Amino acid sequence: MKLIARELEKKLKEYIGYFSVVGVTGPRQSGKSTLIKSLLKDYTYITFDKKSNVDLFYDDPEKFMRIHHNKVIFDEVQKAPEIFDHIKLAVDEDRSTTGKFVLTGSSQFTFSKNISESLAGRIGSLVLLPYEYSELPAKHREESVFKGAFPELVLKNYALFDDWYASYIETYIEKDLRSIANVGDLRDFQKLIQLLATNTAQILNYTTYSKHIGVDVKTIKRWVSILEASYIIFLLPPFYDNLGKRVIKSPKIYFYDVGLVSHLCGITSQDVFEKGPLYGAIFENYLVAELLKKQIHRKTHKKLYYFRTSAGQEIDLIIDHKQRKDLIEIKTSETFKPSMTSSIEAMLGKNDQGFLLYQGKEVPHLDNIQVVNFNQFLQTADN
Repeated sequence: MKLIARELEKKLKEYIGYFSVVGVTGPRQSGKSTLIKSLLKDYTYITFDKKSNVDLFYDDPEKFMRIHHNKVIFDEVQKAPEIFDHIKLAVDEDRSTTGKFVLTGSSQFTFSKNISESLAGRIGSLVLLPYEYSELPAKHREESVFKGAFPELVLKNYALFDDWYASYIETYIEKDLRSIANVGDLRDFQKLIQLLATNTAQILNYTTYSKHIGVDVKTIKRWVSILEASYIIFLLPPFYDNLGKRVIKSPKIYFYDVGLVSHLCGITSQDVFEKGPLYGAIFENYLVAELLKKQIHRKTHKKLYYFRTSAGQEIDLIIDHKQRKDLIEIKTSETFKPSMTSSIEAMLGKNDQGFLLYQGKEVPHLDNIQVVNFNQFLQTADN
């Protein structure tokens, strides 16, 4: 199976040459191990998914670290959390050598906790998500809008798409979740994932989910945090900058991979997708997630927001470049109407740029607002 080059490769190489320790997190099956092993062929690879490796470390940690003290990949390192202290000692004994350890993990919970306690200032952190637009073979780009972009699925031409996601959820719920946090009722937790999927690209309302599932708001908030830490969902914060308007201040829910939304909502074909009630929401989720991937994989440090007032004025996505902003409206339509850009026009600042992303052709409009096909926009290098 031919490997597809990943955008994160450049940053990973830079970090290997700069930091003593490099951490790579991201959801399971996003390609972390494949990327690292293919790029760092002279490194020793040890996965703590294998219990025997965990046992070897805990049986004699000093010997284990003596053997594995340089140019080592520790995969799923959160499964042996005490190793972080030993890595810290190994790094502090030789701060001049870069790229000594590469650590991977599928959850930010234990990974980030141990980094903050043991490796602060010693580690460069990266995130690898499923394929972004530029990494996908052209033949799969149309399908990826609702089938997602996990590498294994793409490389197998989306064969057994629904079965693959069913297995993914089962593994996450039954295996990963138990090691991340004490959730309690796994069926209620799975109900929350289902509800979030049917409400993707919507304002997050903890109280509504609390009432629907029958658990308290505090529990819903904790479960949402777990889903964030597991790279299942992300929350897009609202933008408010003393505009003198009553703005919505709750975040919006999105999934890192739209294929998971489609699976949870019973969408198995292009026809069902385009004719279904979630067509607009999934299309918006797809584009917001794609633009987030571009920022994360390149470590641009740009911030992403949405904007909505209580009166209904809305901007789907704002990319904050610090000195200027990109204001983006997302539509499933293939026909442009000038009214589609009215919210952008009302909010554009002097140096800002507006974009209407839709499924039609590029249309000349205003100097500071581009009307462009979403595929064309995603192909551009800098946005």
